[in-house]
Amino acid sequence: MSITGIKGMNDILPHDIAAWQFLEQQARQIFHTYGYKEIRVPVVEKTELFSRSIGETTDIVEKEMYTFVDKGNNSITLRPEGTAPVMRSFIQHKLYNEANSSKLYYMGPMFRYERPQKGRYRQFHQIGAEVIGQDDPRIDAQVLAMLSHFFTAVGITNVSLQLNSLGCNACRPDYRRTLIEFLTQRLDALCDDCKRRYSTNPLRVLDCKAAGCKEATATAPSVLDNLCTECEEHFHKVQHHLNALEVPYEINNRMVRGLDYYTKTTFEMVTTALGAQNAVAAGGRYDGLIQELGGPALPGIGFAMGVERLVLLLDTHKLKAPVPQLFIAALGERAQQESFVILNRLQHQGIYAEMDFSGKSLKAQMRLANKLDSVYSIVLGDNELEAGTVSLKRMADGTEMNIELHTLAASITAALDGEEA
Repeated sequence: MSITGIKGMNDILPHDIAAWQFLEQQARQIFHTYGYKEIRVPVVEKTELFSRSIGETTDIVEKEMYTFVDKGNNSITLRPEGTAPVMRSFIQHKLYNEANSSKLYYMGPMFRYERPQKGRYRQFHQIGAEVIGQDDPRIDAQVLAMLSHFFTAVGITNVSLQLNSLGCNACRPDYRRTLIEFLTQRLDALCDDCKRRYSTNPLRVLDCKAAGCKEATATAPSVLDNLCTECEEHFHKVQHHLNALEVPYEINNRMVRGLDYYTKTTFEMVTTALGAQNAVAAGGRYDGLIQELGGPALPGIGFAMGVERLVLLLDTHKLKAPVPQLFIAALGERAQQESFVILNRLQHQGIYAEMDFSGKSLKAQMRLANKLDSVYSIVLGDNELEAGTVSLKRMADGTEMNIELHTLAASITAALDGEEA
């Protein structure tokens, strides 16, 4: 019996990889334009990092984390999200002392034990970005403008930006008490999860997808009506700057996110194309997180995008894996050896070339060239080697032109340039 992969942890196969590489390339290019530097952190961290930052009563910590005890009797966890590990690294390596390390981005796998469904898996991938040390509302607006820029660049247009504020440590406690009082009067209508956590994490009830909870909280007090003066001014300025940058958005006062570290500005990029799992990017401010993890009292804001969900929204018909620019069909032992040398030379010159190593017939080799979607091909035998010329064939229409063998690389480059012109 063959061994199969773990449920919810998927292989990304060669015929799918073009979309992933496209998204990663576009993200890098846009992030660099805005001054972000890449950081790579381990996929395993101490469990305490996530219980302290995300929150003990969140679904992630309570139900979804892959947590183990290692051989040193340490509790370790496969990272369920990227912000906390990046902040841990930022603090540990004192990156706050480096002027060019206040804007960071990351890419990689995350892990949550939940029921696999379309676009949502137990190993999933995120692209994220963080800005540390600035609390100006213009930074919030710029982060959201960059996120919108990315979606436009990759051609995903069926998304909308939803915006909210969760207040701060000064105003959220009062709102929390008000919300608990409201929920206490409606406990019978709540699902079992919300009945259990309404007093410890009442904001999560607002985000519950259960029909009973949605109906019971339809008239819940709005967090936006309970902001302190500072948070209210911050939120209004964020909206003002988004309007100035012509970034469209909608206010959603029920959006609370699933992580306890968020303060003030929170946001989601949502779509109607993926069913119930409609968020494809999300984030917000976390002004107390760095200090909570033992670092200096620096504010922060960031977001993460789910790559699997982005891929589902892409027009992948335009995205194709690279195809050979040249296929060399070799006839005879001498031609096989010469073709091997030529192949290597072309590859060193940046030309994607292929050949057959099994000594198949010319007809079989040309079938392989067609199967690989090679742009051009040549047939190299004793006659071509003696004459020093070959016929360069355009596979799409069969047109041919004779070229000198020693100009092969230059001739292919010129022909390819003509294809793109």
